[in-house]
Amino acid sequence: MCAAIYAARNGAEVTILEKNDRLGKKLSMTGNGRCNLTNLDMKEEYYNLSARGRMKEWLGIYGVEDVISFMKSLGVVVRSEDGYIYPASGQAQTVVNALTNELDRLGVKVIYNQQFKAVNSSEDERGRLLIKTSTDECFADDCIICSGSLSGAKSTLSTGDGYYICSKLGMTIKNTYPALVGFKVDPEEVMPQGGVRCMAEIAFSLGNEIITSEYGELQFTKDGISGIPVMQASREIVKFIEEKKPVFAIINFFPDYDEVDFTALKNDMLRLKDERTLSEFLNGFANSNINDMILSKMKLSPSMRMKNISVSMATCILDNYRNYKLKLSESYGYQASQVTTGGVSLGDIGSDMSYKKMPGVYLAGELLDVDGRCGGYNLQWAWTSGSIAGTAASI
Repeated sequence: MCAAIYAARNGAEVTILEKNDRLGKKLSMTGNGRCNLTNLDMKEEYYNLSARGRMKEWLGIYGVEDVISFMKSLGVVVRSEDGYIYPASGQAQTVVNALTNELDRLGVKVIYNQQFKAVNSSEDERGRLLIKTSTDECFADDCIICSGSLSGAKSTLSTGDGYYICSKLGMTIKNTYPALVGFKVDPEEVMPQGGVRCMAEIAFSLGNEIITSEYGELQFTKDGISGIPVMQASREIVKFIEEKKPVFAIINFFPDYDEVDFTALKNDMLRLKDERTLSEFLNGFANSNINDMILSKMKLSPSMRMKNISVSMATCILDNYRNYKLKLSESYGYQASQVTTGGVSLGDIGSDMSYKKMPGVYLAGELLDVDGRCGGYNLQWAWTSGSIAGTAASI
């Protein structure tokens, strides 16, 4: 939609081939339905390693202020929440409606329920491209492929068609994995009986090597972990998990305490070694479901009396809150992921989003090997790549 608007504003006659029965289906789900448009803290380091060099260039062409201006041109008022930019309405559908209204105003034709199948050079006397769909064929001077990736609910029809189409054109497709996604834990792991949300620091290790760490609100379910810090880290660890390598999550439920402060806290707690039960001892220490999880993993009964527990054992129990380890088994998959890492190699793409080997063909969005952190970075990429491609195609 962004690419179409920029092309149409430059005077091009534009047609959108839409696989769904309406526009913006995936966009309407972003940000839990609130649509995190971009982020004032915009750096190329927040994108995948292989994209950072190019992102610096592209963000210089079309950055955060350009997105805000674009929204303003659509009549969408935005506001900042600690640098996270949202529509003032708090509704992603507001953005979808504004984009759709602008397409109507510009006379952009939209053909629904059409699956894009291929683009080829043709013998047309004007040298136009031949576009093939699931039911028809047409000619175009230029073609922008914005077919998305594999991430998203089935209802969005994100099935990765574009990867096959682009590979047939000779583009290199880097291995894809679900990203910004939660993980299931090994079936042998002990998890809370009830769902738990809590602030914590979480590190991820491959064997004994720490890969990355994040801080934020974790979400525990009966079979896995999720939440913003897990999703942020998923981009770096999902490949190892998909390759069945041993990846562990190491959770610190007391990240606000350094070692000295936590030792002092433990000493204060150990003064409570009396007639109370282990359950009573931990009652005010942490979430009750977390307490039960840790005791269950240590095979300790909550009814044990503290007076019968050695100081070393009591210390070991408390230390688990700083170093709780879970083995991960698999991600929740593409349907639960917000973005796909991998895709069309940026080496095939010019600065204007054109395919270097086929004039008139452009790419934009998640189809390319670009993915960012949670917080508006992936939508920034959508606006940036869409605007650059739409502008270039219409010149």
